[in-house]
Amino acid sequence: MTQYAVLIFEGSADLPPEVVEAHERLPERIAAAGGRIVAGLALSPSDTATSVRGDLITDGPFIETKEAMAGVFVLEARDLDHALALARMTPVVDGGVEVRPMAGFVVT
Repeated sequence: MTQYAVLIFEGSADLPPEVVEAHERLPERIAAAGGRIVAGLALSPSDTATSVRGDLITDGPFIETKEAMAGVFVLEARDLDHALALARMTPVVDGGVEVRPMAGFVVT
């Protein structure tokens, strides 16, 4: 199976408890649909970010968007169509997800 990164974007840092619970159940739901979550991380709110662009260091998120990256997980799926179907299970309030095939190397 191929690995895909699922990048989660949200417009709000405050998720309702039912959305947090839905994220906790996501590995089971994806497994039931024939995929597998390999790893996952939730990120602290974007106001805790520090951005680095060359020699410039800026407090806060550098890119101006209405949505901020809230987390990421890596899943295994049969193909891109399967990965997209699995990614659609990701609970989001007012954002979305981006799916990218993994580039093929791992740093440990």
